[in-house]
Amino acid sequence: MHSNPSQIELEIIETILINVYDPEIEIDIVNLGLVYDVKFDGNNQVTVTMTLSTPSCPLGDSIVQDVKESIKRSYPDFEVAVNLVFEPQWHQGMITPEGKEMLGMI
Repeated sequence: MHSNPSQIELEIIETILINVYDPEIEIDIVNLGLVYDVKFDGNNQVTVTMTLSTPSCPLGDSIVQDVKESIKRSYPDFEVAVNLVFEPQWHQGMITPEGKEMLGMI
């Protein structure tokens, strides 16, 4: 049995997904505001709900693959699903203060 789901979810966001970058913008997907939700079922299923900066992002498949592979590296026995959504539509207001700093916006 793994730690409780919220600890695993937080760890996935804070230590794994923060190292997945949008190659065009060169900022991690967490600080960019692309990760909407991470759910761990308490067994071995992780579902990441996320978006892309634009629905036609040419590197979208690559980013989704990076998310899956990054989680599997830390949790090889987990099944990882990425739920790609475009509602709500991403906008610059979703970028964290840290992300805005990285981008030189503040």
